[in-house]
Amino acid sequence: MWLGEYTWLNVFGIFLQATFIQNILLSNFLGMCSYLACSGRVSTANGLGMSVALVLTITGSINWAVHAFITGPKALTWLSPALANVNLNFLELIIFIVVIAAFTQILELLLEKISRNLYLSLGIFLPLIAVNCAILGGVLFGITRNYPFIPMMIFSLGAGCGWWLAIVLFATIKEKLAYSDIPKNLQGMGISFITTGLIAMAFMSLTGIDISKPSVTTSGSDTEIYDISSSEIKDFKSETKMNTAPSQHATKVKAINRKKGKA
Repeated sequence: MWLGEYTWLNVFGIFLQATFIQNILLSNFLGMCSYLACSGRVSTANGLGMSVALVLTITGSINWAVHAFITGPKALTWLSPALANVNLNFLELIIFIVVIAAFTQILELLLEKISRNLYLSLGIFLPLIAVNCAILGGVLFGITRNYPFIPMMIFSLGAGCGWWLAIVLFATIKEKLAYSDIPKNLQGMGISFITTGLIAMAFMSLTGIDISKPSVTTSGSDTEIYDISSSEIKDFKSETKMNTAPSQHATKVKAINRKKGKA
């Protein structure tokens, strides 16, 4: 339930894959609206990225529990075995959105009290985290992959950190581009998409790393397998000797008879 068949190395691989290899923004193009609109300053991009990572991690974990104990297949059996055939899957998407919206509202209230400047700089995009497709998409990706709780939480954290990293990198480059001589036809959205594509290509360099899948396990240890194979080899050798002994005896008898016939 908590870790399942995954090892801690697999969990690290899930985080690495969600952050870089299958980046939710650069690979799946989720959350592009706020990515392009809130990347004018590094401080704003950093605050929004941190908020998205926090919301995605916590709501991903909560929505995993919703799927496991309320809306998933046979999820209500913990209440009564008679509810095994009750399927509330049609409510899943609505509940996910409600959970995300509720936690976003809590985060908005906290930011207003703790960091007024960040709250004002994010503006309208802070409430829009509730409908940010990167957050809902990250939750749905984890649910459809049937991750246990800890891999789901780490996947949500990795997806949020990947989005955070992408927008901070883009905002940093964007500040440098403000002092660059960009061709007129590429100014604005054109250079933004070119820069995003170059960042995505850099992340794709880690594509060959795949340690997120659990390894195939066997029922016995290596020692037991070796013992079994050794015994099978011994049995095969003894059977071979038993099968070849009569044929060798018959060959010897034929040779003796031939010698007697010649004599």
